[in-house]
Amino acid sequence: MLADSDCSKKRISRVKISIRKARYDKMGFFEILKVIFLGIVEGITEWLPISSTGHMILVDEFIKLNVSDEFKEMFIVVIQLGAILAVIFLYWNKIFPFQFKKKPVIKADIMTLWFKILVACVPAGIIGILYNDKIDELFYNYITVAITLIVYGVLFIVIENRNKNRTAQINKLSEITYKTAFFIGIFQLLSLIPGTSRSGATILGAILIGTSRYVAAEFTFFLAIPVMFGASLVKIVKFGFNFQGNEILILILGMLTAFVVSVFAIKFLVGYIKKNDFKVFGYYRIVLGLLVVCYFLISGT
Repeated sequence: MLADSDCSKKRISRVKISIRKARYDKMGFFEILKVIFLGIVEGITEWLPISSTGHMILVDEFIKLNVSDEFKEMFIVVIQLGAILAVIFLYWNKIFPFQFKKKPVIKADIMTLWFKILVACVPAGIIGILYNDKIDELFYNYITVAITLIVYGVLFIVIENRNKNRTAQINKLSEITYKTAFFIGIFQLLSLIPGTSRSGATILGAILIGTSRYVAAEFTFFLAIPVMFGASLVKIVKFGFNFQGNEILILILGMLTAFVVSVFAIKFLVGYIKKNDFKVFGYYRIVLGLLVVCYFLISGT
């Protein structure tokens, strides 16, 4: 009986692989355009506080990649590595703690920053690893995205109005304490729900704690590096390394597009927050959330 069961599992696995290969045989110019478009969406929305995962789920409702569900689930997360590489590219001098000139030197201030970032990673890291599958099952849908877009859009406006006349207590990265970093990590837990926005949750949390917008944004950029590498590793391990057909090409193209677009998105956000608050993103989230609700109510899906 066990042998029959094993044979059945192997046959099912071979059928799945055959189906995936057949799909990729049909890939063409429009599939490439879809991947590039998804990379553009990821590159813009990863850093603006409007939820990259939420937008990717919504876009998937209209633009269907010709891939397996398993690959698509992995792709939506791992494509974010391209956006993370943009942070490394732009902020290399601020985040690389080693210097190799006449003799190797470790920059103590940057090492301290990384220890604080790791502290901030702990809450989301634990919950994400323990409940990743359950979160995917319960919340990866347009209803959740619509609700969180609207709720956090309102919160952005309320918190910005509340803090309009307040003076930030933390105006440099070096002024962030381990306690502050941990609390920012607690706020990052909210981003496990699609539509929340990881950057939005941590920036809002940091502002509430007393951090300036600029410092909150920079810390959020750096915090994304270990978080997204960890999340991507979990998804890749879960998916396995048995890529079929053009899956690797799709992944690389999506990441490359996200990287290029992210460079411009990060520069835009940094310039924007020097003169403006985040209320415009709050209004955007509310409008988008309402449009999503209206669309799916009308379509009846």
